[in-house]
Amino acid sequence: MSIPLSEKLRPKSLTEFIGQDHLVGKNGPIYKMLKGKKIMSMLLWGPPGSGKTTLARLIANYVDAKFINFSAVTGNKADVMRVVEQAKEFRQFYQKDTILFVDEIHRFNKAQQDAFLPFVEDGTIILIGATTENPSFQINPPLMSRCKVFKLEELGFEALTQIANKAISEFTLHKFDAEAITFLIANSNGDARFLINAVEMLTSMGKKITLKLAEKGLQKKMAYYDAAGDNHFDTISAFIKSMRGGDPDATLHYLARMIKAGEDPRFISRRMVIFASEDIGNIRPNALVLAMACFQAVEKIGMPESQLIMAQTATYLATCPKSIASTEGLFSALADVENMPLGPIPLHLRNAPTKLMKDMGYAKDHVRYPWKVEKETGKKIKQDYLPENLKGRKYYKI
Repeated sequence: MSIPLSEKLRPKSLTEFIGQDHLVGKNGPIYKMLKGKKIMSMLLWGPPGSGKTTLARLIANYVDAKFINFSAVTGNKADVMRVVEQAKEFRQFYQKDTILFVDEIHRFNKAQQDAFLPFVEDGTIILIGATTENPSFQINPPLMSRCKVFKLEELGFEALTQIANKAISEFTLHKFDAEAITFLIANSNGDARFLINAVEMLTSMGKKITLKLAEKGLQKKMAYYDAAGDNHFDTISAFIKSMRGGDPDATLHYLARMIKAGEDPRFISRRMVIFASEDIGNIRPNALVLAMACFQAVEKIGMPESQLIMAQTATYLATCPKSIASTEGLFSALADVENMPLGPIPLHLRNAPTKLMKDMGYAKDHVRYPWKVEKETGKKIKQDYLPENLKGRKYYKI
């Protein structure tokens, strides 16, 4: 049985490890830990193929610890306890630590995560958890407090080029065109494992790997986009911030990412409706009309045609002048309602449907249409509308 190329190329030392210099470079925290032969339980948070599993294995090698690979997808609490017993025996007989590597640790429920706590705290196991999800949302706070979180970044073009060349060098009888290599790197989405597997797969299709063959082999771009995960929220955030910053090109880029990944177009359209009111407001009121029309059209027409309507709306919103006067005004008014006494509504603003209410001063001297009186008489009508304790308060500042 042949060993997968991704496993064969797995680095044996930090000098062979490509990428994540902020963690494993000479000034990186993990490098310094390993140099001092002293490590702690940690969570490795990063996208697929960024090196989480490889880094965990290297850490175990450097500190000469027993490495146990554990999957949160298939494992359960009973399996955890069996590992703990093994760790106790290993420490008793060999005086060595046990590193328990838990892949997809965010898939463990609260009870399963809590099972680690006493054994992480007393040092029976050194826990290294790997997750593609933000641990702040997925990992129990007690376990988080006992682990150091390290963020792995998506691999960049330079790192992926090194990895691609390393993989290709294993196939001396094959020739990869430069355009094919660039295509593979561009379509790997920062995932080293995907890139290596793609190289290995293409060598089974021919001796000369051209751009055309690479496109045929990959068929379509691999996109990592979890509709309930970080990438979902990061992309919509970038989309909104690009519109807010007035960059239609970046806006279209992130819109294209979401469309390509199969994001619900109604979700995108809803966010544009909110944006039109929150970030553009009365400086260009048609923005809200267009955004609402986009939302309704998306619901009625569906994909793929709706992507054209979303593109039109998104670029319009991105290039609109911006104003948050009504947004800030609302939140300022809400803050006063929350924190200040709610003064009585002025009597002249209250309805007076009965004689008693009129006698009490309800609606007294109220000018119903001040703009009309001003137009007819040319005199400015001064009438207070805020409660007495808030007179002069300014919320809507243009």
